[in-house]
Amino acid sequence: MTHALIVVDVQNDFCPGGALAVPGGDEVVASINAMMDQFDAVILTQDWHPAAHSSFASSHPGKAPFEITDMPYGTQVLWPDHCVQGTEGAAFHKDLRTDGDLIIRKGFRVGIDSYSGFFENDQTTPTGLEGYLRSRGITRLTLAGLATDFCVAFTALDAARLGFDVTVELTACRAIDLEGSLQAALSQMKEAGVALQS
Repeated sequence: MTHALIVVDVQNDFCPGGALAVPGGDEVVASINAMMDQFDAVILTQDWHPAAHSSFASSHPGKAPFEITDMPYGTQVLWPDHCVQGTEGAAFHKDLRTDGDLIIRKGFRVGIDSYSGFFENDQTTPTGLEGYLRSRGITRLTLAGLATDFCVAFTALDAARLGFDVTVELTACRAIDLEGSLQAALSQMKEAGVALQS
């Protein structure tokens, strides 16, 4: 079985000092760099929002970051402005190896967010990642990156649903843990058959 590493959103805005910093986010970089040579393929995902994206609290007058709102595709956490296309915040962490096979940009449509590397948050609009993996004959995936309880978990759950053999390397992930979101995500991943390695 061909085995790929999916490196999820290791970008400046998710690292300490960034607009949506994940505690210890930069701690994953060395682990991920060391893992890369063990895989047949390496794919990096990159959050890539236009300014005034609908998931930004600043796009909703009277709303604050981390409030929940209803969107046409379901409930949505409103975030601080982050990973705006072309900004330093959207760039990969400077020490992260980016010599992988493919970079998948997500969240670039203004009206819909995209946590998963496979689908936008409507769960139907694809990013193209599945087609790429199938065309390469890749059946096993190991995930690492940011954040465990959002983009990593959503990517893992979609991968499992699509029939891939999925492992999340928890030592190379960090979480936001918004009101119990980490424990909820870990439980969901376990139930979906995702292997959690720590």
